[in-house]
Amino acid sequence: MLSNTANGYGLVSKLLHWLIACCIIGLIGLGWWMVGLSYYDTWYHRGLELHRAIGIVVLLMATVFVVWKILSPSPGLQNELKPWEKLGARVAHILLLAAMFVIPLSGYVISTSSESGFTFFDLFEIPAILPKSESSRDLAIAVHYYIAYGLVAVVAVHAGAAIKHQLIDKHGTLRRMLF
Repeated sequence: MLSNTANGYGLVSKLLHWLIACCIIGLIGLGWWMVGLSYYDTWYHRGLELHRAIGIVVLLMATVFVVWKILSPSPGLQNELKPWEKLGARVAHILLLAAMFVIPLSGYVISTSSESGFTFFDLFEIPAILPKSESSRDLAIAVHYYIAYGLVAVVAVHAGAAIKHQLIDKHGTLRRMLF
C-alpha cells in the first residue's frame, strides 16, 4: 500500500519520514562536529560540502513530502490521545515541517552570501541567486543556528512522545510509522 489510509501511513509516507529523519539527525551531528574543526582542517571543507548537499536533499524531500501530504493526506490522530496531546502533536508536526524548509533555505543564504555557489555532491553547482549582503548572511546564520537547536528539542519531544504512546500507553502510535 503506497498511499495513506484513514488508519495508517503508506509506504511513501514512511519512506519519506525515515529518510528525512535520518538526514536531519545526520546533519545535526555533522553540524555539531564541524563547528569544532579548524578552517584549515581537511574535513572542515569536506564536511561543509556534505552538509550543504544533504541539506539540499532534505529541502527536496520536504517538498516531495508536502506534495505527497496533499495527494495522500495523513491519517487522523488517534482517538485515545488527550486534547492537549493532539494539540502538541499538531504543533510539533508544523514545527518539524517548517524547519525542513527554513533550515536548508537559511543554509543556502549563508552558503551563497558571497555571490558564489556551491557543489552538490561534486555533480553540479547550486548557483547563488541572491545579491551579496552581510546583513542577510548574519540573519541567516542566526536563523540557521537557533532553528537547528530548536529542532533538536522538537525531534526529541516528537520521538519521545511516539515511544511513550507506543510502549507506555499501548496506543500503537509508533507502529503506524514503522515498516
